[in-house]
Amino acid sequence: MAEPRGKPDESFDIVPEGTPWESGFNWKTVWASLFVGFVMLPGAIYLGLVTGQGMAGASEWVTIILFLEILKRAFIRLKTQEIIIIYWVAGGLMAMGVKLGTGAVLFGGPFANAIWDQYFIQSPQAQGIAEYIPDWLVPGLGSPALVDRDLLHAAWLKPIGVLVVVMVLMRVNSLSLGYVMFRLTSDLEKLPFPMAPVQAGGATALAETSGKQEGWRWRLFSIGAVGGLLWGTVYVVVPMLSGVFLTETIQILDIPFIDLTDKIKSILPAATLGIGTDLNHVLIGLVLPFWVVVGTFGASMLANFVVNPLLYSYGVLHTWEPGMTTIHTTISNSLDFWLSFSIGTALVVFGVGIVLTAKALIASSRSARAARAEGGQPRRPPEGRGDMRIVTALTWWAVSTLGFVALVWVLVPGFPWWITAVFGFVWTPISSYIGARMVGITGSAYGASIPYLREATFYLSGYQGAALWFAPIPIFDHGPMAATFRQLELTRTSFGSLVKLTLLTMVVMLVCSLIFWQAIWSLAPIPSSAYPFVQKMWPLDATYQAMWIKSTL
Repeated sequence: MAEPRGKPDESFDIVPEGTPWESGFNWKTVWASLFVGFVMLPGAIYLGLVTGQGMAGASEWVTIILFLEILKRAFIRLKTQEIIIIYWVAGGLMAMGVKLGTGAVLFGGPFANAIWDQYFIQSPQAQGIAEYIPDWLVPGLGSPALVDRDLLHAAWLKPIGVLVVVMVLMRVNSLSLGYVMFRLTSDLEKLPFPMAPVQAGGATALAETSGKQEGWRWRLFSIGAVGGLLWGTVYVVVPMLSGVFLTETIQILDIPFIDLTDKIKSILPAATLGIGTDLNHVLIGLVLPFWVVVGTFGASMLANFVVNPLLYSYGVLHTWEPGMTTIHTTISNSLDFWLSFSIGTALVVFGVGIVLTAKALIASSRSARAARAEGGQPRRPPEGRGDMRIVTALTWWAVSTLGFVALVWVLVPGFPWWITAVFGFVWTPISSYIGARMVGITGSAYGASIPYLREATFYLSGYQGAALWFAPIPIFDHGPMAATFRQLELTRTSFGSLVKLTLLTMVVMLVCSLIFWQAIWSLAPIPSSAYPFVQKMWPLDATYQAMWIKSTL
């Protein structure tokens, strides 16, 4: 086998074998979190509003590189364990989220949800249902808190209180059950987790340069950083600066895609054609397996340019009209056909996951019985990794789930509490285990959940009203958390560091998110022409949310 290019002593190992377990949480981590919260977060909010992109890739590495350069001049070296914890501190503060029931992508911490809710209650899509939206979510229409765009108004006290409680319960639920999933899939089943070494390898590359040893990882890291800098200048900096100094925003490339649907209306009716202008999609395609890319491309071409015109000719896609843009065509086609079709295909993926999970459990049970019959000792976690008893983790998870059940019962007393309990105590662990196995095998959790399970349950429960659609129902998939623990294991970082950084990021995120969302919202309405991405995409997301809410009115 050919040796990797570089120095003879270089290898693809994340850390040398026999490296002791160490905590990566210290005062360096605290200063890094404050830097991300007060310096990087406002940029992430603005970038998300303008382009729909997050900084949950840039912020981590920019923070680490900045600290590396500062500490080098103080003759202080960052260890791999410290770097991976700083990476997750930045990732926890900058990660994007998805608003349940809408698909809207939000950036900038928990108060991004409040900004979405104020938009939705005032949007044209919410006409006729705005009066049913509860005050524990957002102040009512006409409230000075909305008119004056003021997150510090007293009318926001109840929504913020609910937001904080949900955030704490969610972190406890995710950490505890995610740890259990890691023990099952990594320690017990020995799944490979193919994507886990990516971030771990990046941390190792930066640790090399901190120790004045620049290997092949650092060279690749530098090439990617320069390429991203050049692309970001064209894609982000030009629109941002032109919006500040000129009367109109100049976009060299349309954000987030070039819409060509209306150009092919006479040739391919009901087909959509948009050329994405986000370079990240190209880079992801270079990383994914070849046949995954080929299959995705082929399925997209077949669905758009063959199936859609055929369905239109047979009258199935009856809502589409010539002249519709990509967004409007997507909405009409989804409601006419693709929404129900996607449910069926996802159910097939879910069924395959169930079968594979059952086989894995049977195989694990047989191997455990065989080991006991031969007088073998039960597997124990490595000494110093920072593990806790499985019973303790499950207790924390059960307490947080009970908190969700009680909170939903208080907020929406008309909804049967036992349905919430079934979601929290039955469905969430099943979905999380399937998701953890898929992440451990393929690197992706796709297919770990039944599509529209939440929406179907609400509709079939007989509930009437709108509050339930905004309630924190515990329908979670904590499977991806298993990959986080795997990354810590690869870098020999003690698990207690993850608990400490979770507490730190919750505090910093709440404070900084409130400060900067208030500042940005006070400058201009959101969405508006100042923020092209959300002005184009949020009406689509609001349409989907309003459609589901109206089904129970």
